[in-house]
Amino acid sequence: MINYIINMPVIIRATFLLILSNLFMTFAWYGHLKNHADKKWYIAALLSWGIALFEYLLQVPANRIGYSELDIAQLKILQEVITLSVFVPFAILYMRQPFKLDFLWAGLCLIGAVYFIFRS
Repeated sequence: MINYIINMPVIIRATFLLILSNLFMTFAWYGHLKNHADKKWYIAALLSWGIALFEYLLQVPANRIGYSELDIAQLKILQEVITLSVFVPFAILYMRQPFKLDFLWAGLCLIGAVYFIFRS
């Protein structure tokens, strides 16, 4: 299993780790708004920092792996696409926010960004 993961293309490994990292990041940044709204802000901050530790334990290796073949701009655009791809379902399904057409427009803009940053 480990050999299979190690032999995967760099962009796949980096993307997988960034998706996992973004799940933690999204809960660290926004989960307290639903789960700990009744607690003091510093309690929510401490809980968020605890969650964010796991984000960084995934994000740092993901960026190091990705940077071995991608340039920094490609890595950043990849991160932003993943962030929106994780955030929209989180906002709709977990936070019970209504779907907004702006999510679609933002996604289309990111597709354009991906095109321009990866075309060369």
